[in-house]
Amino acid sequence: QVQLVESGGGLVQYGGSLRLSCAASGSFFRVNMLGWYRQAPGKQRELVASITSGGSTNYADSVKGRFTISRDNVKNTVDLQMNSLSPEDTAVYYCKADISTENFGYLTNRDYWGQGTQVTVSS
Repeated sequence: QVQLVESGGGLVQYGGSLRLSCAASGSFFRVNMLGWYRQAPGKQRELVASITSGGSTNYADSVKGRFTISRDNVKNTVDLQMNSLSPEDTAVYYCKADISTENFGYLTNRDYWGQGTQVTVSS
């Protein structure tokens, strides 16, 4: 079984910072794309940032210059450093991983999601 466990959410004041972490565990062949998504009340889940296994990153326009995604390919972790937070960043943040698993010599890719961590920014 593959599991993603997130940590680091919480309550922070306007302009503050938080760092989210997500660790993949279990039996798998390779972790490919990693990403952070968020879902605010009444809104659809949206991509915040993603990072390839080679380190190429992509950010939503709303977080460019404020958030930084990084990964450790040895520990199979992905972090999201969030600075200059505003109430508009309040949401449940989810980690997503595209993971390859091997069965009988064949590789299968699948998306896995973390359980979500609440980030609340007070004004």
